[in-house]
Amino acid sequence: MQDHHNLQVWEGAMNVAARCYAVTQGFPSAERYGLTAQMRRSAVSIPSNIAEGCGRGTDREFAHFLRIAYGSACELETQALLAAQIGLGSRNRIEALVDETNKLRRKLNRLITRVSAET
Repeated sequence: MQDHHNLQVWEGAMNVAARCYAVTQGFPSAERYGLTAQMRRSAVSIPSNIAEGCGRGTDREFAHFLRIAYGSACELETQALLAAQIGLGSRNRIEALVDETNKLRRKLNRLITRVSAET
């Protein structure tokens, strides 16, 4: 396994998480324990699972954690779309988060395919 700090997908996931925090900062305080917390958990889960997978000993385990990260990215996209639909925060900022999350999902998918082929 390699150091997760060297992976572009981990770096992208960190950027998505930071963007999520910035976007949800503007959500109403009534959402602090609702959609804000859920989106942040999903966003943090993405780079966390990439890092954990890198810390495992096999490509099979790494691919497993990459799939979990991918699932968390799907969750975040859904939650962000819901936030936009119900009028939370800036629509432009939410759309930028969705776009960045989708780019990350494509990168994760390519990495999952590559790592899975090596097992």
